[in-house]
Amino acid sequence: MHPSSPSSLLPPGAPVLPWLALVVLTFLSLFLGEWFHGAAWLPLLVAAILWGKGTLVARHFIESHRAHPFIAWLLRAFILLTPLLLLLTAFFGRPVARFFSL
Repeated sequence: MHPSSPSSLLPPGAPVLPWLALVVLTFLSLFLGEWFHGAAWLPLLVAAILWGKGTLVARHFIESHRAHPFIAWLLRAFILLTPLLLLLTAFFGRPVARFFSL
């Protein structure tokens, strides 16, 4: 009797496409930061990429769509708040730092 060999290295239902999308978005943000370093619009694009990556992680890896509605809402709020805070510090860094300094 021959041992059965798996037809794939990945388990069934593995989130391959979301993982590949995360890798592509990560490399895209690295290249954009290198090519357009200092561009005024770059924080907007980085915030959009961050929001997209957070949404992918919440949906496909944390499975927020299966969570209790309060937990799903909390995740959506965090995923939205993080890019907004990034934009706040990118465009209003000095006043924000002054406000939160001791």
